[in-house]
Amino acid sequence: MPIAVVTDSTAYLPAGYAERYAVRTVPLHVSVDGAVAVGEPEFGPDDLARAFARKHRVTTAGATPQELARAFRAALDEGADGVVAVHLSRQLSGTWDAARLAAREVDPDRVRVVDSRSAAMGLGFSVLAAAEAAKAGADLDEVVRTATATAERTTTLFSVQTLEYLRRGGRIGTAAAVLGTALAIKPLLHVHDGRIDALEKVRTTTRAMSRLLEISSSAAGSGPAAIAVHHLAAPERAEQLASRIRADLGAAADCVVSEVGAVIGAHIGPGAVGVVVLPNGWRSGA
Repeated sequence: MPIAVVTDSTAYLPAGYAERYAVRTVPLHVSVDGAVAVGEPEFGPDDLARAFARKHRVTTAGATPQELARAFRAALDEGADGVVAVHLSRQLSGTWDAARLAAREVDPDRVRVVDSRSAAMGLGFSVLAAAEAAKAGADLDEVVRTATATAERTTTLFSVQTLEYLRRGGRIGTAAAVLGTALAIKPLLHVHDGRIDALEKVRTTTRAMSRLLEISSSAAGSGPAAIAVHHLAAPERAEQLASRIRADLGAAADCVVSEVGAVIGAHIGPGAVGVVVLPNGWRSGA
């Protein structure tokens, strides 16, 4: 049988794609005020918005080795020749480490783990490319190569209303958060080498959206590109940005819009908008 592809819930694949490509998804977890953690997407963006509005403390946790091992075993028990697990950056979550532990426990020869060095559709495009390669009959090594090469081609950018949520989660330094707040900056960030780094400092949300358009259009290049516009509690701004991207790139852009789930949302905060760009698209298998 084809190689099975496993990922985690922060891939935020477009609706129906996980089922179409038989991708198994292991949930990450959200906890409010230290309560028992709830898996994503059972705890969704609306739940997160209510928690923020009530000033509750929201924390996140990765998938456990036990949860991942169950997914790997299920795929092998159902007849898969092997498993490729593609997860969000190890710099942002312990899920990749947990997956490595689970792979060693289940079958290190038939279970491989790939660090996407990204999240959201920066991860999702890699997952879809791997799944398509598996569906086409690629072997274990080929699926791993496809996932890795696709991840390396993605550009992930985002703008947040404040750095406070990233600071709380330990994803960006306190000094940077204080600087951004003091100067009323709408920071433009990117995922670089698996980490969240500052890209530019802009003064207004309007300017941030313009720069997201300019940078994403440049990253897309002259050929066809797969693009995802993400947001948290900012649907109008995300749709406007997507419309501008489609107008700018025309038929060269396959652009989808989706709201991120609670795990990523807890770290970027309400009003955040991001863009993930994959030149040449994920169906190329490059």
